[in-house]
Amino acid sequence: MKITAMTAESNAGKKFADIYPHLLGATDVPTLVKNAEVDWDNIDAAFCCLPHATTQEIMKSIPKKVKVVDLSADFRLKDVDMYAKWYGGSHLAPELQKEAVYGLTELNRDAVKAGRLIANPGCYPTSVQLPLVPLLRKKMISHDRITIDAKSGTSGAGRSAKVNILFCEVSEGLNAYGVGSHRHMPEIEQGLSEAAGGQEVVVSFTPHLIPMNRGMMSTIYVDLTAGNTADDLRKELQEFYKNETFVTVMDKGGNPHTRYVRGSNYCFIGVFEDRIKGRAIILSVIDNLVKGASGQALQNMNLILGLPEDMGLQQQPMFP
Repeated sequence: MKITAMTAESNAGKKFADIYPHLLGATDVPTLVKNAEVDWDNIDAAFCCLPHATTQEIMKSIPKKVKVVDLSADFRLKDVDMYAKWYGGSHLAPELQKEAVYGLTELNRDAVKAGRLIANPGCYPTSVQLPLVPLLRKKMISHDRITIDAKSGTSGAGRSAKVNILFCEVSEGLNAYGVGSHRHMPEIEQGLSEAAGGQEVVVSFTPHLIPMNRGMMSTIYVDLTAGNTADDLRKELQEFYKNETFVTVMDKGGNPHTRYVRGSNYCFIGVFEDRIKGRAIILSVIDNLVKGASGQALQNMNLILGLPEDMGLQQQPMFP
């Protein structure tokens, strides 16, 4: 891939390295321009990393020949009324929503390959659906009473200056946010309900902010269906993901840490028996900026362009 255009509004006219100095050594990076100044004639594909509701408008001006991976929530929810409920405004491109493909790569690979507009999943939904969807499809866990206790580094809130993510507000503390109303809830429930064969899945989901730069862990509590054990869940997930590059299901006793995936496109999953009979605990970790965002976006773009799926994503986790 060659970068033909990079856009910004308030930073238009600047070099990319002026904003991200750690990329001073990057070559062939064009000067930033406004969205309206992009010449689409020689562009095959685009990543949209814009505020919610912005991509819906911009997509109308992007030629049909251009394949798009959208990292916002604009096209993740299939029901446009559900989008309006959770994002506070009517969907501005309902006709485009009909062609959008949900890009949780390992679970929707064939549809992504054939897609033109890919809705890149949210970070929490990625960490939750990767372990739960295969188990719901096989009816190995109940679609009722799923509880998700999730934690994310502060980069999940973006780069803009906000009081709640200032160093002195976050350091040496832990807090829940979006309690009972986080915008990723309908996206999670949409995917899990589909996996459950259309049965409505309603989850208890509470995200927390952890004083670290990056990383995400979802601790998930589930009820086993009759005849299944935690060992059965682990074996099923290991079989399901045995040929996947970026998803690893750890052996019995394996306890995934966020540092195991830091800076990588990997998801590590661990399965434990709960001391409460008939229940299991599933741990899922990702880097919220990579598998939870740009890494998965690149994985999807590789697919729709017919490139090797792991191109540009071979980096191993950073340690220490």
